[in-house]
Amino acid sequence: MSKPVFQFSNVVVVEGNLIGCIVKTWGASKNRPIHYEVYVRSYNNIVEYNEDEIKHFVYDKELE
Repeated sequence: MSKPVFQFSNVVVVEGNLIGCIVKTWGASKNRPIHYEVYVRSYNNIVEYNEDEIKHFVYDKELE
């Protein structure tokens, strides 16, 4: 059994360009793989996504 890739409060990208925050992780079952409840700010709502529909959000860094 694989472990979830994302944890509570991870900032992620969903649906191409929308930013969200992981609020709940659901383990795999017979009918569904690991999936997450993600708060999507643009929708002002919590939406469920399978793990393969989510990407890590990469923060830009500036070094001086």
